[in-house]
Amino acid sequence: MPRHLDEFGRAIVDSAFRVHSTLGPGLLESVYEECLAYELRSRGLAVQRQVSLPIAYDKLIIPSAYRIDLIVADEILVEVKAAEAMLPVHHAQLLTYLKLSKKRLGYLINFNVPLIKSGIKRVALWIILGVLVSWWSFPARHRTISLPSSYSRRASAEVCG
Repeated sequence: MPRHLDEFGRAIVDSAFRVHSTLGPGLLESVYEECLAYELRSRGLAVQRQVSLPIAYDKLIIPSAYRIDLIVADEILVEVKAAEAMLPVHHAQLLTYLKLSKKRLGYLINFNVPLIKSGIKRVALWIILGVLVSWWSFPARHRTISLPSSYSRRASAEVCG
């Protein structure tokens, strides 16, 4: 992962901590989204909110098929949640958005938690030998994938929030 993406990621996590420590849990998702965008802009990052993107399915084009909560520096997707619990469908949603938008890095941030660090999930997409692979983790957890022995390579990635 390019170094600048890690720097932007640190700014996203730091901004989420600041918003959460100021506001706490229990508010609407839209409030957290707007405050997070404000905090990121105040750090000099370009932020787009509620970006509509099209989907092409066979010969059908759906112009505003989905909305991404935040796109930071035109490279990182951020999905903001204010949910009681982070569900597998939230992770699947971010993975789908990353694939469709052709972005490599995203953050899923649930502000409706007592400690924000338990509500932040980082997802990175990698293409290894033509296979799309995703790594996800809570901050400071490491994941490793072993490819079949026929590849005679081992791919690994360190993923930190």
